[in-house]
Amino acid sequence: MATSTLSPPARGGKRVAAVIGVAVALALVAWLVQGSRNPTLSALVTWTPALVKSLWVNIEISLLAIALGTLAGLVLGPLLLSPLWIVRALTRSYVQVFRNAPLLVLIYFSTYVFPFEIAFGQHIVPFPDWFKVTLGLALPASANFAELFRGAIQSIPHAQWDAARSLAFSRTQVFRWIILPQCVKRMLPPWMNLYASITMATALASLVGVHDLLDTAQVASNTVARADFTVVVYFAVLALFFAYCYPIARFTRLLEKRYAFS
Repeated sequence: MATSTLSPPARGGKRVAAVIGVAVALALVAWLVQGSRNPTLSALVTWTPALVKSLWVNIEISLLAIALGTLAGLVLGPLLLSPLWIVRALTRSYVQVFRNAPLLVLIYFSTYVFPFEIAFGQHIVPFPDWFKVTLGLALPASANFAELFRGAIQSIPHAQWDAARSLAFSRTQVFRWIILPQCVKRMLPPWMNLYASITMATALASLVGVHDLLDTAQVASNTVARADFTVVVYFAVLALFFAYCYPIARFTRLLEKRYAFS
């Protein structure tokens, strides 16, 4: 006789989640019905498309920042284990500085250190603020990923290096075909947590003039000029960030559980 694979707490948790989902759906329907009669909700309905569109600016910044940080971390991680002490020392200094620097300071640093435009001969190419923010977030991302990569490399049993060497693999081949695939599995959950943190940090971009989700909420608040709408619109900002980051957090937990037994 087949039995359910879900334990009682798991089944109870799914029921609670279903009830919460239905309640949220009903509340959303009621909100849409009453929106035309409530000026605050009506204003929020009007501004919701702009808020959702502005969220994409934050997502673009976070994706580019984590991509640049990951590429840099792939280079820096092995350098932390270099046999040359000067290379290890310089790389360690970089990692410690940018892992422990406040994100807001790094954003202001990248905004004012990098030029506002770059000249290529007779052509002037603007250096937009959103890209400066991206670089400011890529710096700590690269430092944190380098540390993740170093830890993943060191977690591989040294016997695997010795076994591969006995098969006449070079150090590069061992790293590429044996060590790196195992590191990816170990790094993926914390890498996703890092990405979620970078995404939430993109809210600081509005402080240096980037027209992102938070900046759009500020414009909406100033335009509507109602205290109750200001509260509601910032709750909407919180909800949009939550809607994007929460599935990442849940998927990360699933990966952690899956790889814990592999």
